Amino acid sequence: MGYADDLFDLAGRVVLVTGGSRGLGRQIAFGAARCGADVVIASRSLERCEATAAEITAATGRAVLPYQVHVGRWDQLDGLVDAVYERFGKLDVLVNNAGMSPLYDSLSSVTEKLFDAVMNLNLKGPFRLSVLVGERMVADGGGRIVNISSSGSIRPDPTMLPYAAAKAGLNALTEGLARAFGPTVRVNTLMAGPFLTDISKAWNLEGVEKPFGHLALERAGEPAEVVGAALFLMSDASSFTTGSILRADGGLP
Repeated sequence: MGYADDLFDLAGRVVLVTGGSRGLGRQIAFGAARCGADVVIASRSLERCEATAAEITAATGRAVLPYQVHVGRWDQLDGLVDAVYERFGKLDVLVNNAGMSPLYDSLSSVTEKLFDAVMNLNLKGPFRLSVLVGERMVADGGGRIVNISSSGSIRPDPTMLPYAAAKAGLNALTEGLARAFGPTVRVNTLMAGPFLTDISKAWNLEGVEKPFGHLALERAGEPAEVVGAALFLMSDASSFTTGSILRADGGLP
């Protein structure tokens, strides 16, 4: 292999991607498999997980485990972790990607149910899953946890305030978990800006001449453009990087 191939090599490793059947998670799962990893695709839709798993195996030849789980439900996460270890005997990389940001008419219309659902999926679930996985990684001698955050966590918009607050909490968890599980387990945040995934179809950009003109690149990202940053954090290329936030946001001011 060439130098870069060796640096980003994931051969023999197992990568779990939550929310891995679509959007950025799907791209990250494909990227990991193309670098040699076996992959676990976890999301609420088993059908989508199985379809993505089949596509990844067909394209890369890697083993892929589809698993249905609601990351926002604490009591379902032990089963996910157990299933990964039963199938592969280990887990090298956890990517906490599953998330949601429901639309609402006004801040006063945000219900307790909506607020709790956003916190459960974007913050509580990743905390619990990271703890379950991180302790096993420490016992096994090492690993990596990558939290997928949002530029909204540092530039909160009133239209997604519960989501922004949850992702800000995820940023804080990254630094604390890096200290808790170091030195053998590295924990980092990949802070994503606007990407043109399924979620972007709900953005109200009608009549906006340059909706991303405030970004240095003046455009939203294509989903595949997240892969390089994710591979950096998943691989040995980031061996001296932990407790950090890597921004992939097109140059957010």
